[in-house]
Amino acid sequence: MNELITFEDVTIERDGACVLRDVSFTLSAGERLAIVGPNGAGKTTLLRAMVGLQPITKGRIFAFGAERKGESDFTEVRLKAAYMFQDADDQLFCPTVVEDVAFGPLNMGLTDEAALARARQTLTSLGLGHLADRLVRRLSGGEKRMVCLAGVLAMNPDVLLLDEPTNSLDAAHLEKLTETLQRIDKAMVIVSHDRPLLDCLATRALAMRDGQLVPAVLHRHPHVHEHGHVHL
Repeated sequence: MNELITFEDVTIERDGACVLRDVSFTLSAGERLAIVGPNGAGKTTLLRAMVGLQPITKGRIFAFGAERKGESDFTEVRLKAAYMFQDADDQLFCPTVVEDVAFGPLNMGLTDEAALARARQTLTSLGLGHLADRLVRRLSGGEKRMVCLAGVLAMNPDVLLLDEPTNSLDAAHLEKLTETLQRIDKAMVIVSHDRPLLDCLATRALAMRDGQLVPAVLHRHPHVHEHGHVHL
């Protein structure tokens, strides 16, 4: 399979403590990789390292056919691997919804007009067109989360990096987000405690334990319908 992101023996130390230790894995095209584990295990650190937001202490990171070391390397990676933050308020910073969703396309080199058009099209495709001109600060928690998803999808990335994507979602928004991710034909890394979401989406699972990734069993039980379960 086509390898998109690879970690080779990556270690990350922070404040004198080892957060990740000799982590190795590969994300291939079409995979939906679930990363599970307790709070504080290093899952968010792992995602941040994939896009260069967290420096590594040792090891090597390869993404989209090249080794990535410095900021210029990861600037290119961020155009292909879109990162949805765990806290929506860390991701949303423009005054209006449409401006925020257009921010990524603008950084990709689209004109103002083209970026805004793509932002409105993406919002409409998610059933969020009515929010386009709303002030971000007046959105509900669930609306903010969905706008974050719109922001990463507007970049048309090759990989989605999703950090607790169901945070703050009510039942209606949760259903919409799950349906949207199910129909997207892109590789994903999903950090989540939401097992029903992982059951619907994940094709492979790894667990974070003591700063290392270990295999987690993903299998399917035959019922009237079929759904996956992640087992540690």
